[in-house]
Amino acid sequence: MASTRKIATAAGLFYLLTHVTSIGGLVLYDPVLNDPGYLTGPGADARVLWGAFLEGLLTLGIVGTAVTLFPVVKRQNEGVALGYVGLRTLEAAIVAVGIVSVLAVVTLRQDLAGAAGTDAASLVAAGRALVAIHDWTFLLGPSFVLGANTVLMAYLMYRSGLVPRFIGVLGLVGGPLVFASATATLFGVFEQVSAWGAIAAIPVFAWELSLAGWLVIKGFRPSADAP
Repeated sequence: MASTRKIATAAGLFYLLTHVTSIGGLVLYDPVLNDPGYLTGPGADARVLWGAFLEGLLTLGIVGTAVTLFPVVKRQNEGVALGYVGLRTLEAAIVAVGIVSVLAVVTLRQDLAGAAGTDAASLVAAGRALVAIHDWTFLLGPSFVLGANTVLMAYLMYRSGLVPRFIGVLGLVGGPLVFASATATLFGVFEQVSAWGAIAAIPVFAWELSLAGWLVIKGFRPSADAP
């Protein structure tokens, strides 16, 4: 019981870490993501680097949720639990690609902006291409892959009763909604950052926060110790 309580607390803290770092990273990235003239202007490199640091912690938190939960949820269905670990790892890897693309923009600005013979228009185009890579990773990782792995863990939680079933229901609703929203964005139905996208993300946001809060405060229900 003591072991599963520690696992629950660690998993809940990892979920909370993913929320804090993802929001913080996005806020800090604002100059490089939304200013077309970032590469040729004064820049805000320190701010962007802190954003990259937070997103690095985000990748650790994403993998941490899966690794800490695996010893408990594998008792319910090892194949599904392993699938969750794999998808969470894939999600973290996609986020890492986005981090690298943003760091590449910073490198371009520091090394080439203002240098003799530099074509400013080409530099801006290269920077926007790197930002576009980040935007696509944001759609693929925290949307498509997140939607899929949410369904897996929500299914395990709902079926096992390790946490109240309403929490599992939030995930079972939120995962497909996020996936559908990402699909709509992919085909241009609405923008990635839009009111419709925000509405679709509410259930999965509630799923992760309620799961994190329950795990930290209450831990798993007694069935967590069942073989």
